[in-house]
Amino acid sequence: MRKPCDNKEEMHKGAWSKQEDQKLIDYITKHGEGCWRNLPKAAGLLRCGKSCRLRWMNYLNPNLKRGNFSEEEDDLIIKLHALLGNRWSLISGRLQERTDNEVKNYWNSHLRRKLIKMGIDPKNNTISQYLHIKRLEFLQENSTRSENYGVISDAASSCANNDQQITSSLPDLNSLP
Repeated sequence: MRKPCDNKEEMHKGAWSKQEDQKLIDYITKHGEGCWRNLPKAAGLLRCGKSCRLRWMNYLNPNLKRGNFSEEEDDLIIKLHALLGNRWSLISGRLQERTDNEVKNYWNSHLRRKLIKMGIDPKNNTISQYLHIKRLEFLQENSTRSENYGVISDAASSCANNDQQITSSLPDLNSLP
């Protein structure tokens, strides 16, 4: 069995300094990622390999996409979560330049609440529920733009009324922990 770190008492823990970040960036830029276990010693860092790998993968890698998630990314995360569950690394693999940790945090802090507000249980999320609501929103949005779609508007509102009746029989999800 492998030892976790060579000299645990000498290892730094906690927040990374700017100097440590710069050492890691310089080393990886020059030599590539390579073996994470040997990297800290070669780069002159008093960190373990796992800490260096996570710092690079989640924060320092220049290929990471930063900023807000787009509506398309939201839809894709919701659909993939319905199919795959909490397999964040598989879900993030389908999103370009997003880390699994970032996707998981975004799900737990934003998307789960968004689904609850839509009347969808995020634990038992099915794609058909989500797509049905998205279709209704689209139909309602487009029917207000043109008077030629009066029939569609009536159909969308009747479907919305049916959905309200169905969701009103569900338990209040906002009161759950």
